[in-house]
Amino acid sequence: MKHTIKKLLLAAAIIATPLSAKVNEDVAVPYVAFPIKMGKGFDTVQAQCLMCHSFGYMINQGKQSREFWKKKVEKMIVHFKADLISKEDQKIIVDYFFEQYGNGKLK
Repeated sequence: MKHTIKKLLLAAAIIATPLSAKVNEDVAVPYVAFPIKMGKGFDTVQAQCLMCHSFGYMINQGKQSREFWKKKVEKMIVHFKADLISKEDQKIIVDYFFEQYGNGKLK
């Protein structure tokens, strides 16, 4: 029992060490401009998706099929509980991403 507690305390100390690191100089955080494409439905994407995600996260998926974007929206609703998105908004979001960041394929 003693050894288990010691191991846990040691593990906690090792894990917490980086949290207490200090830097005595300015740190420059790079700015990354994401190519946001305006189009029909962007206002819905902005209202429904950007409250949780950066735009970069969404478009870093690459150019994808309509089915891919549909499944991504469904995943957000089912697995991540974004269940306030209406059926109408779901279609608008899928249409927007397929139109602006789609690969032209349905599947």
